[in-house]
Amino acid sequence: MNAPVATTSWWLREALEHDPGEPCPPLTGNATADVLIVGGGYTGLWTAWFLKQAGPDLDVLVLEQNICGGGPSGRNGGFMDGYDDHVGTLVDLFGDGGALRIVEAGAQTMRELAAWCDEHGVDIWLRRAGCIGVASSPAQEGAWLSTVVTAERLGIKNSHRLLSPEELAGYCYSPAFGGGYLVAEAGNVQPARLARGLRRVLLEKGVRIREKTPVLAFREGPPARARVPGGTVTAERAVLAHGAWATGWKQFRRSVVARASYMVITAPAPKRLEEIGWTNGVSIYDMRAAIRYLRTTPDGRIALGVGGERGAWSSRIGPHFDYSESGTRHATEALHRFFPGFRDVPIEAAWGGPIDVSGGHTPFFGMLPSGNVHYGFGYTGNGVGPAHLAGKILASLALDVENEQTLLPFVHMEPKRFPPEPVRSVGAAIANEATVRRDDALDAGRKPNPLVDFVAKMPRRLGYHLGP
Repeated sequence: MNAPVATTSWWLREALEHDPGEPCPPLTGNATADVLIVGGGYTGLWTAWFLKQAGPDLDVLVLEQNICGGGPSGRNGGFMDGYDDHVGTLVDLFGDGGALRIVEAGAQTMRELAAWCDEHGVDIWLRRAGCIGVASSPAQEGAWLSTVVTAERLGIKNSHRLLSPEELAGYCYSPAFGGGYLVAEAGNVQPARLARGLRRVLLEKGVRIREKTPVLAFREGPPARARVPGGTVTAERAVLAHGAWATGWKQFRRSVVARASYMVITAPAPKRLEEIGWTNGVSIYDMRAAIRYLRTTPDGRIALGVGGERGAWSSRIGPHFDYSESGTRHATEALHRFFPGFRDVPIEAAWGGPIDVSGGHTPFFGMLPSGNVHYGFGYTGNGVGPAHLAGKILASLALDVENEQTLLPFVHMEPKRFPPEPVRSVGAAIANEATVRRDDALDAGRKPNPLVDFVAKMPRRLGYHLGP
């Protein structure tokens, strides 16, 4: 397992300046726990929270290779939504009934997350202004129609609203934007403040957190045993919540692939935001297969990310996931194309991070054969809100509790497997590169190269819910 070379996102720097938190030094010596959690991101931390809610006397130990918020939980775009705009994929995978149950569970968990922050005094800059999918080129016009039609058929049409270019300009004007659609049940947060706030509350509840403690080897047992640089942890039960680093574990190397996403954030320019009418905090993403996502901050910045970047030809997560010159360039060019008035506003920070991509574009949860180790992976870029639901699921599984969360159809599902190495990494990289080139051609008003178009669409032909 490979720990990344840590570079700090702007989100995490701001969160640490706001509240550095009490130290959680590396684990030294041998330790025991009732439940061991591998991974101190959203999934691991929410799992710890729900475990302590169910059993206040449980001894819960979280191991984090970096610091809480140092990984994807403190690097992402901060989009907080459920599954409303994934309803078409959910219907394909689980049918109408299963899709509705997941959408409803996602909406409920977002409301609970917001209430939790209020109750515990965690200021995550939450703005529940909705999220808009836009056409940033003529080729993307109407790409949302199948989602809206499916939502209407399932009776959740009130959560989706079509926007004409004129209506969209009332939320945010860009010369690059055409029409779009609004998903009302969505918002955005300062992602690292959420991770660090969770960390603080868990420490107050008696959860033990050990940062800078990578797991070097793991045996499921029972009991489960994790070897770390300073010793060994033994626990009756364990939860694996280490996201994209699951690609380095033999049990999951064909269930997820690691992709990269890169972000930039501007200096504050609130007057410029007023000029384009983007003052209500709504989140935006475009309809490229290699998505671009953007949002503002309360002090008037724009943060924009680009997804679908290759990251590497292999599954190894290294420094190239933390920062990429080409990824930064792509993000900056997109920002200036969307908002020419921001060309002279400085880019204040740039960073990247890995994404755990599943073949079905949804997370999956399950149990290793030993029966005492549970896991959840595969958010495919949509983890801020769903990780709260994941914490409910994994805590219930770890405690052998059956409830409405553990009966959701992506629990105990068999994820669609990727090919074995080296086909997995090389094939995913080639398909990703073709997808980006196809998107670039369409954005420029050109017809994609037929070979590029064929390769970009290959994952869909093979049954994956990925790509165009």
